[in-house]
Amino acid sequence: MRVREVEKEILEAFGLEKDVVSVSSYGNGHINDTFALEQKTQEGRKQYIIQHMNKEVFREPELLMENIAGVTEWLRKKIIEEGGDPERETLNVRKTTDGKYSYKDKDGEFWRVFHFVEDADCYEQVKNPDDFYQSALAFGHFQCLLSDYPAHTLHETIPDFHNTPRRYENLMRAVEEDCEGRVCEVLEEIEFAKARKDYTHVLCDLQKNGEIPLRVTHNDTKLNNILIDHETGKGICVIDLDTVMPGLAMNDFGDSIRFGASTAAEDERDLSKVSCDLSLFEVYARGFMEGCAGALTAKEVEHLTDGAIMMTLECGMRFLTDYIEGDHYFRIHRPGQNLDRARTQFKLVQDMEQKKTQMNEIVRKIAKEAEGV
Repeated sequence: MRVREVEKEILEAFGLEKDVVSVSSYGNGHINDTFALEQKTQEGRKQYIIQHMNKEVFREPELLMENIAGVTEWLRKKIIEEGGDPERETLNVRKTTDGKYSYKDKDGEFWRVFHFVEDADCYEQVKNPDDFYQSALAFGHFQCLLSDYPAHTLHETIPDFHNTPRRYENLMRAVEEDCEGRVCEVLEEIEFAKARKDYTHVLCDLQKNGEIPLRVTHNDTKLNNILIDHETGKGICVIDLDTVMPGLAMNDFGDSIRFGASTAAEDERDLSKVSCDLSLFEVYARGFMEGCAGALTAKEVEHLTDGAIMMTLECGMRFLTDYIEGDHYFRIHRPGQNLDRARTQFKLVQDMEQKKTQMNEIVRKIAKEAEGV
């Protein structure tokens, strides 16, 4: 369903039906249908983001919006305390006319509205090291601002999202069932995952044993989820909060490294091109730890590199699982793309494992510099 089919109903629900200049499709997201609304006001014009929420991916939209509302209201308070601009440095949810965070239309579909952040944009790819640094700074600051938020009160909107042992179990189940007859094609990749079965437990076990804290995590820390200010080039606002849940800080760090420090595209077929760029790793680690401003524990810092390896391994297992099961989850644009994605991630894991000592040394160096040692 598109907003134009229910435009009047939706706009009235959020009190936006008056003085509408335009409603148009916006962005290139794959999950929710997103639209920009421009409204004429006494001061000039104001914009809003309207989204039709995807119930197939997020099966409990109201609980998801409770998470977003709780986190953004907390961020707003902290930003004000810091003397920042809460209108631009966090997403702001517009409530319905009856005070709710989302609206359920006559067809049972859910909608939400955010205030549009003016004079800022997001980038799909790392164009230069400073872009990567700015995203690291922003995601680190996000961790810092939410470091004392009661993470256990958030809903787990996608159960076991970064439960790496569970992802391994899902892969082994797919291998056993072999519903598409593809297992014979991927025996080498399956063995790669099996060889790392014990490793998949490392971070989850640390949290379970109370050695690292449960935190509010974003869980999709790609560059395009940071708004970059047009004038200053600074990362000002973390967006796309649908996957905000209880999690581990190392996973947020690691997913950024997986995406941004790789020397190749996610589905690169020539595996000789795939490696972890240590200079970009250092750029991101420096920005992330600077943004965290001491909020991470020593044990979390110690395992940041494991976060990078773990998230890359987990993503590879997810791609491989989807390929074996017939490409149902990840959108593909050509046959075998999920297998190529899995192979790329596994090659990146292998490269990170070989560079782990160097990566740990980089993290320790930055931590010592932060302490003034």
